[in-house]
Amino acid sequence: MAELGVVMIAAYSPQARGRSERMFETLQGRLCAELSEQGIVEMEEANRFLRDKFVPDFNGRFMVAPAEEGSAFVPLLGVGTDDILCLKHRRVVGNDNCFRYRGMSLQIPPVEDRYHFVRAKVMVHEYPEGGMAVYHGKRRVGVYDREGSLILGAEEIGRAAALG
Repeated sequence: MAELGVVMIAAYSPQARGRSERMFETLQGRLCAELSEQGIVEMEEANRFLRDKFVPDFNGRFMVAPAEEGSAFVPLLGVGTDDILCLKHRRVVGNDNCFRYRGMSLQIPPVEDRYHFVRAKVMVHEYPEGGMAVYHGKRRVGVYDREGSLILGAEEIGRAAALG
């Protein structure tokens, strides 16, 4: 949430907790009874019933009109969600300038202003499509494919960023 700039507003008041607890109790108690009453036992039937009947009826009974028109959502600007919505694992670079990740030994490529990364803490970002990137602080120093082969080193990353 912090990386996306989202601030959580906790509802610690007894009134707020009571409202959410009542909603969950209503959903759990009413939905089971409705499914049983309709004789629904299969997942596909239950999903169809939820979509076509239960949710529209439930919203019609309990929905409250907003106090103000418009959306409360704020657009996310200037943030790369790929590097937020990925798996992140901290690693320590070994004496051979390599770090271990998922049974692979990945070498950090040469960087213009740093001789080595021995004993440095790096963060591995594993993306949903299988690729990986390694970061030292906020600086991306290598991009790898799912087999661990280097795709881009720090110098290529720097040139690509400079080109836009």
